[in-house]
Amino acid sequence: MKLAIVAGGPDVLVPDLHAPEYSDYEWIGADHGTIVLLRQQIKPMIAFGDFDSLSDEEREEVNGQRLLLRSYSPEKDKTDLELALDWALSRKPEHCLIFGATGGRMDHTLASVQLLMRAVSQSVDVAIVDKKNKITLLTPGTYPIKSNSSYRYLSFLALTEKVMGLTLSGLKYPLQDAVLPLGSSRCISNEAEKDSFTVSFSKRLSADDAMS
Repeated sequence: MKLAIVAGGPDVLVPDLHAPEYSDYEWIGADHGTIVLLRQQIKPMIAFGDFDSLSDEEREEVNGQRLLLRSYSPEKDKTDLELALDWALSRKPEHCLIFGATGGRMDHTLASVQLLMRAVSQSVDVAIVDKKNKITLLTPGTYPIKSNSSYRYLSFLALTEKVMGLTLSGLKYPLQDAVLPLGSSRCISNEAEKDSFTVSFSKRLSADDAMS
């Protein structure tokens, strides 16, 4: 099973959801993302949220589709996207894509990136996608990756205290067994030089590890 969630970020950054690479995904709406799906002629299997960002006309549009809705109060402890992702992860999908999670409020964007940590903890491959970016979270290991002409630049950031043994091959700026600390911009704006490249690292060092 492959699932895709569309959240309520600016729809101008949401790519064509009818593109061939998304043809075998089942769709989930998160708040205003439900309207984005409907306007791309896609009926989601389920939709989550408080729907407080919808106009009266948009609410009528959603209600007229007789969708399976999970409605919540605006005063809640999770974002609409987190609620949708929790449900998606409970289905144990092979892959999960998230659209509409970038380009709007920065606090929502940062929270969305951190939600990738939850997916990794459950061993589900999740990525945030928009017209200009694809964001994934990697755990220690070796990853052969095909180059994608849609994304010219490649950047790598640590989300823990340190990433150890970082090796990049097949890229314009290779690395060998390097340390990438949290807050470093050393690995911003790399570029692929071949049809594929390899990323590997041996360990993520947390703050607790650094103190021990």
